Amino acid sequence: MTRVFDHLDAFKAAAGEELGTSDWLTVTQEQINTFADATGDQQWIHIDPERAATGPFGTTIAHGYLTLSLLPVFAAEIYSIQNIAFGMNYGANKVRFPAPVPVDSRLRATATLKETKDIAIGTQVVITFVVEREGADKPVCIAEVVYVMAGA
Repeated sequence: MTRVFDHLDAFKAAAGEELGTSDWLTVTQEQINTFADATGDQQWIHIDPERAATGPFGTTIAHGYLTLSLLPVFAAEIYSIQNIAFGMNYGANKVRFPAPVPVDSRLRATATLKETKDIAIGTQVVITFVVEREGADKPVCIAEVVYVMAGA
């Protein structure tokens, strides 16, 4: 269930809190192939199921950056901030991919609002996302991402 904040100040007040967990999302071979086409990363471990079957994971795996690119999908399911003028990506302080994402894996993310700080054009927000794969022992992505937002 999406946690809704009425305005940016309410969101800022949640600093230090876990914001919630997304629904499960399945990563398909079609998504992997489309990502490979978009980025030019055509490595066989991602797009060649026959060769990947004999590789270290026994199947194709998603690109790490594909997993990272799913954060906006997960974020939209986890939280919503009403009455903001804009929100934009600023960067990432740290990103790690501790485990692979085999094709047809189900993923979900948990987000924690690490910190906020006022800056000249609005508020800088740092959110830690932990993306897990159903049935796996280790997360598949841990990312500390930075956004800039401004209230309406």
